[in-house]
Amino acid sequence: MLMAKRGSNIYKRKDGRFEGRVSVGYKENGKTKYRYVYGHSLAEVKEKMAQVYSGKNTQEQSKNKMIVRDIAEQWLAEKKLTVKAASYTSYRNLLNNHIYPEFGGIRYTALTKQMLNRYMSELLVSGREDGSGGLSVKTVRDVIVVLKSVCSYAHNEYNFSNPAENIKLPRIEKNSDEQAVLDKYERIRLKQYLMYNPDRTNIGILLCLYTGLRIGELCALKWQDIDSQNEQISVTKTIQRISYDDGTTEIVVGSPKSVTSVRDVPIPEFVCKELIKFKGSAHSYILSGYGTPVEPRTMQNRFKSVLKKCEIRDMNFHSLRHTYATMCVEKGFDPKALSELLGHADVSITMNRYVHSSAEIKRKYVSRLNFSA
Repeated sequence: MLMAKRGSNIYKRKDGRFEGRVSVGYKENGKTKYRYVYGHSLAEVKEKMAQVYSGKNTQEQSKNKMIVRDIAEQWLAEKKLTVKAASYTSYRNLLNNHIYPEFGGIRYTALTKQMLNRYMSELLVSGREDGSGGLSVKTVRDVIVVLKSVCSYAHNEYNFSNPAENIKLPRIEKNSDEQAVLDKYERIRLKQYLMYNPDRTNIGILLCLYTGLRIGELCALKWQDIDSQNEQISVTKTIQRISYDDGTTEIVVGSPKSVTSVRDVPIPEFVCKELIKFKGSAHSYILSGYGTPVEPRTMQNRFKSVLKKCEIRDMNFHSLRHTYATMCVEKGFDPKALSELLGHADVSITMNRYVHSSAEIKRKYVSRLNFSA
């Protein structure tokens, strides 16, 4: 093949034909992607190249008119093929309830980092639909994670710039309401109430306080998952209520949050003794005693009712999991073992999100300095 003149993308081949090369984008590795055209004359190749350029420009113009909703829907359709139904529903709800009302009709190319940061701040301060204040830090983090993923998709698929690339997620403070932990006296009060008022709900709460199970994992437990002889639970399922695009909902029993969430968790002897008093058939759920489960939302409400009866400050059911992790650290549990008990893939998740050191623990550690040389 003869070399092209400097600045030209047309070559004359050994077979006498002309070959034209047109840049049409970039490959995943960042290298330029080309389209090739051929003709028996220079004029013919130039005309074909002009047609490619014209089509390319038309595509570019069409691409630049894409709105955020268009790209987000493509991203969501791709996600649907790889994630669980619960995750897909969560993404759909975050898009419909938060992202689309704010950005859905805006051209994607108009998005800026400043717009996204301002939006994140507004959600934290006044994001509630009823105007009563801001959304929880966790919800805002979930919204921004979806936005970042959509922007990453747009960058990979259309070579758009990524305005969300360097946006930092809001941090959940350990002393926030979202990570509330029962203190020593609240634990005693709650434990006494649960032990003196035994029923399926209260035993379920006691079980979570001393095993750290997630609420969905508790609701999915059947008696076949309880090994009373070895005093341990086999966690293999979770329960969630899924909302579909047509407005209907359904209780779904599926696999846990992650691979590491499938685990065996030992039960303290005194909890196991209380639990087996309510033992039913192998295929019945421990919270209901029947083949129909109690859903997480119902269990959450029952837990809050118990807190009121115990005169304990309001907190979410998930606080039992944080409390369990904190109690384990107080008892000197190895971080790796605790991480496995909680079903975490990484010890850092356990230590950064679930371990809350009390003032008493800190004083205990510092007191050891009194014996140092």
